[in-house]
Amino acid sequence: MPARGYRRAVSAFSDPESLAGALESTGYLPDAGISTAAFLANALGRPLFLEGEAGVGKTSLATALAELRGSELIRLQCYEGIDASQALYDWDFPRQVLHLRAVEAVSGDVSADLAAVEAELYSERFLLARPILAALRTPDAVLLIDEIDRADDEFEAFLLEVLSEFSVTVPELGRIAAETPPLVVLTSNRTREVHDALKRRCLYHWVEHPSLEREVAILRRRLPEITASLARQVAQAVSRLRESDLLKPPGVSESLDWARALLALGRDRLDPQVAAITLGAVLKYQEDTARVQAAGLEKILV
Repeated sequence: MPARGYRRAVSAFSDPESLAGALESTGYLPDAGISTAAFLANALGRPLFLEGEAGVGKTSLATALAELRGSELIRLQCYEGIDASQALYDWDFPRQVLHLRAVEAVSGDVSADLAAVEAELYSERFLLARPILAALRTPDAVLLIDEIDRADDEFEAFLLEVLSEFSVTVPELGRIAAETPPLVVLTSNRTREVHDALKRRCLYHWVEHPSLEREVAILRRRLPEITASLARQVAQAVSRLRESDLLKPPGVSESLDWARALLALGRDRLDPQVAAITLGAVLKYQEDTARVQAAGLEKILV
């Protein structure tokens, strides 16, 4: 169900097609599935869970939605061992110590009014809002919870509560609830399976690598100086690399890096010689580079 108080920030878009056109204006070229998922997440007030290979544009969608809404993008980068305090809030310990010393210097005795001093120490003045708390307090924010698959089960359980109520409790300050809940986008590279309980809170969409024509369009949109022929050569070569048995198939970000490298070298075509010296822009493991070179670069450039 939509969170209470949810307000559609891009309600001007009445259907996925109009949202897709608006996303294209930001430089993000969605397919029908992505634009529909984004439209429904916004319309229904549900978090959007995007899963897929690294580099297919999951994070870029959150960035484009924030730009389109005129909202602040607040990013929580997940990693192994992250806990609730690192995502929610902390206290500014150095400033608290300085405050104690200042009070002592003025009054000569901190213990004279210990309760009042303690109340000051744990007030808004010394609260450090981490991404989730900051998103709850920022109207119409887009909260990007990136690579949730890197976090552990306990952190997932914490997110369940946050995404259900869009509120948190700070013991010293009480309950803090979002007046206008953020649009939440979660991403996963599927390095592990995320629990069903978290996915049930969200709208789910698997993000595929773009089609050849869409990837050519992305390259030409993001790199206006690239020629149509070079953009197609790069997109075709990357498409064939994805069909190879690689440890890390290249994503759109690698396609863009490869194209930028070729442009920086002043090349207007992709041939085996220049491909060999620029493979580091598109392949990130030595084993993948060796496998592709052993199979013959000519095969991916046909």
